[in-house]
Amino acid sequence: MSEPSEAIPGRVIGAEAKRVKREALGIADRRKHQRRAAIPMQRRSKEAETQQRTYRYRFYPSPDQAEQLTKTFGACRWVYNEGLALRSGAWERHRVSVGFAETCRALTGWKREEGREWLREVSSTVLQQALRHLDGAFSRFFKKSAKYPKRKKKGRSRDSAIYVRTGFKWVEDPERPGTGLVTLAKQTTPLDIRWSRPLPAGQVPVRMNVTRDRAGRYFLSVLVEERVEPSPPVCLPGTSAPKAVGLDLGLAALVTLDDGSVLDHPRLMRKYGDELARRQRQLHRKQKGSKNRGKARERIARLYALMGDVRRDLLDQFTTRLVRENQVLVVEDLPIANLMRPARSKGRRRKAKLNQAITDAAWGELLRQLRYKCEWYGRTLVIVDRWFPSTRRCSACHTKGPRLDVSVREWVCAECGAVHARDHNAAVNLRDEGMRLYWLVATALPPGRAVPSLIRASELSDAVIAA
Repeated sequence: MSEPSEAIPGRVIGAEAKRVKREALGIADRRKHQRRAAIPMQRRSKEAETQQRTYRYRFYPSPDQAEQLTKTFGACRWVYNEGLALRSGAWERHRVSVGFAETCRALTGWKREEGREWLREVSSTVLQQALRHLDGAFSRFFKKSAKYPKRKKKGRSRDSAIYVRTGFKWVEDPERPGTGLVTLAKQTTPLDIRWSRPLPAGQVPVRMNVTRDRAGRYFLSVLVEERVEPSPPVCLPGTSAPKAVGLDLGLAALVTLDDGSVLDHPRLMRKYGDELARRQRQLHRKQKGSKNRGKARERIARLYALMGDVRRDLLDQFTTRLVRENQVLVVEDLPIANLMRPARSKGRRRKAKLNQAITDAAWGELLRQLRYKCEWYGRTLVIVDRWFPSTRRCSACHTKGPRLDVSVREWVCAECGAVHARDHNAAVNLRDEGMRLYWLVATALPPGRAVPSLIRASELSDAVIAA
């Protein structure tokens, strides 16, 4: 299903569409500013020379706050599903398109219906944000960048609620700038937040996102606009050339650098695999719908949360160190989605283990952190084309050798006789190829213009790459 345009026959528009929305769908007419033309809502643009940055904190709600947040999560999920049913049914039954403004007016009617007084116990701005998320899901579907929106299910979907500036109260502590009291809408007492690090002093948060994970932990994500000062350039000793590092991502070692240093794979699934399997068996023996089954699910969720925290902390520290110590970072364009495809025939079990190892390595998260940190701190991330033969090319004489099996960890060049460690050789080749692309882009820029923070070989023209 896709949203039709006015040129498609059968679509109801104009006065007839307004009548159908009012009588059949129960959407009230637009009363406020009726004489003025409707102006589409515009996204709030960030201030000049600032970056939108999210700070995440854990907080511990009181029993009353936890109960109110549970109602909020449920109401957001219900409003999202009801808005999805309204928009889908309007087109399927009446050939009428319903947008964000109509769903907001329908929300007002839902609150007034008998038996739905509980919707009034939740902030209206939070419920409107749920409808805005639904509108964004439809927009991505119409642009063919996502699938058709699906209903949210309790226990499966993420418990979250977004509070804009009118939905929370922020009072900064003058003795500890960057920290303060946060009181959410429909609540009377501030949250008990663990301020692991302060916010930018004097900045009013733009938005707050309250989430609850499967382990029952509550987190507050605060979006602020701040000026992130680029770090000083890092050059090679005694020269003005930028310092570069090549990164080869793998499974034997998580990351191998061109200088030979290695970041070991944490192998969290192997470390906690036996404990996870034992808890999964305990869950299987519990009766569905019982409290003991809920407790068993929470124990499994806590174990997964522990693994996720360890993995994120490891990658965050490693990527921060790389960005601080190097000016240019070079990685390979890994087709992670293609690598994760299951095997169709022989070797399915081996491929399943390989997919599990790739998931445990979190390559996508590593690349994501490198991208935004390079943009913030004035570094350049070069992504070499996936077809570049980094593994089987000799880094000494640049001779391209035969294909190597995954089990081959060392090989000898047939031309020059150099002995190469597989991952280290690939990292050196990536660094050299990345610097070649870096200088091609840098020399083609006008004088005084900085090198972009991201250079992707697949987006460069063939003439530039072959130069």
